[in-house]
Amino acid sequence: MIASVVLLLGAVLLLSLFFQNHRTKEFPPGPRPLPILGNLLQLNLKNPIADLERLAKRYGNVYSIFIGKRPAVVINGLQALKEALVTKAADFSGRSQDLMVNHVVLVKANAQGVILADYNTAWKEQRRFGLMTLRNFGLGKQTMEQNILRETDHITQLIEQSVGKMLNPQLLFHNAASNIICQVLFARRFDYEDEFMKFFVGLFQETSKIFNGRWGMIYDSIPIVRNLPLPFRKAFELFKVAHEKRLVMVAENKKTRIPGKPRHFIDSYLDELDKRGDDGSSFSEDQLCAFILDLHFAGTDTIANTLLTAFLYLMNYPKIQERCQQEIDNVLDEKKEPCFEDRHQMPYVQAVIHEIQRVADTVPLSVFHCTSKDTQLMGYSIPKGTIIIPNLSSVLKEEGQWKSPHEFNPENFLNDRGEFVKPEAFVPFSTGHRMCLGEVLARMELFLIVVTLLRRFKFIWPEDAGEPEYTPVFGSTQTPKPYSMKVQVRSRRLS
Repeated sequence: MIASVVLLLGAVLLLSLFFQNHRTKEFPPGPRPLPILGNLLQLNLKNPIADLERLAKRYGNVYSIFIGKRPAVVINGLQALKEALVTKAADFSGRSQDLMVNHVVLVKANAQGVILADYNTAWKEQRRFGLMTLRNFGLGKQTMEQNILRETDHITQLIEQSVGKMLNPQLLFHNAASNIICQVLFARRFDYEDEFMKFFVGLFQETSKIFNGRWGMIYDSIPIVRNLPLPFRKAFELFKVAHEKRLVMVAENKKTRIPGKPRHFIDSYLDELDKRGDDGSSFSEDQLCAFILDLHFAGTDTIANTLLTAFLYLMNYPKIQERCQQEIDNVLDEKKEPCFEDRHQMPYVQAVIHEIQRVADTVPLSVFHCTSKDTQLMGYSIPKGTIIIPNLSSVLKEEGQWKSPHEFNPENFLNDRGEFVKPEAFVPFSTGHRMCLGEVLARMELFLIVVTLLRRFKFIWPEDAGEPEYTPVFGSTQTPKPYSMKVQVRSRRLS
């Protein structure tokens, strides 16, 4: 018996020594990790944001944690974030290639799109092409406005059918956002009951909770469990199906394509692929499928979750809702519909929308970065290949950067003269080389959809709904907990 205990203790000691996680004196400080698990048990896996804030108070704005055996540096606050992602962008713009999200995306395709690709010549090539093509298909232009307004008209009709009833807006906003980006990707919109639409909206909602949720963290921290039949396997199964559906979509478009006359993103990419031939570039059909997923996912989930946050707050701050409607009525007057340029005459509405984005905190930890070389940050030495976690949430709520960092207050975006201003700490789209590709589209969608719906309807928190829950469900993108709303057609009738 005693011999068995001694052997067991010896085995534990050997394991501890073998899996010892070391920090050098020059490396950022942080909590002591456990063998094998790292700091996994010291974080609330359901939502680690509060724990990350607590660690920042103890160790400073640049500190380290261990994801299993792998060190990761968490960056908090505007100063540290700017030094890493802007001043030293080339050093901090890599992507780790051994996390769950990478493995899921590669499950069928031999390509990673743009969001997850490492920082190199191929990534620069793909991103440059993506930005140019998105602009060609109307990003920031009137043609895109019309696509958004057509989809908003469809939302308006559906909401009108729910007047006097309870409305659950979760799928409504996800379907609308998905259709808007589908106009760019496929030059078509889908019925909300279409199987393609239902599958991808469901995919985005479900997997965003897995990637940065408890099962994603377990997958990343404990490699020996990766092949076990645990809940994270569902993400792999869904992405296999998603890749097959994208291949079908590309094949269908190839049948009707006229080279040199692109109708949408797929055609433009195939034109580029034809032009390059076998030049050894990063362009391929697998890469196209991965790129489509990037744009579809990013263009759906973040916008939809921000819109859900918008109406959660507008219902529960009725005076703010009314003030927005007054400004909208005054500016639009008899105009049939708004345009994006109207935002310059609506400082309060702009302030409200930006404040909604701030409190929505939709992508709190960005997408994890990775150092591409040995580098320095705020006096610490960080080796090449270190995972970097930009805590955008810490900047969006940073003391000293905002008038009311912990409250919903549009005054955060207004100066003393009531003019709209955008503080430097407004980073919901991240910053630096890895800044969101679709920022312009997101800004346009949020403005046109919110203004159109507030002009037409009054949104009311149901009397029997209890207190609103503002803490979102954590994931790679955060979403408000499901809620219902009541809608009234405003008494002001539009011609």
